[in-house]
Amino acid sequence: MSEELTYENAYRELQEIAEEIEMESVSVDLLAEKVKRAAMLISFCQQKLRATETEVNNIIKQMDNGK
Repeated sequence: MSEELTYENAYRELQEIAEEIEMESVSVDLLAEKVKRAAMLISFCQQKLRATETEVNNIIKQMDNGK
């Protein structure tokens, strides 16, 4: 059973991938796969942050309209 991808999980995995690459512990055979996964995780995190920003801005607008 796979764990649901959340921002925190994606960010943690990105940190692990970056550490593996920095420490050169990723074999050349797996490097492209790791970089591809990292790109997907970065895209996921960016989308999550944008959606959260939009939601927060909408809540603030609603609060301002209620004054």
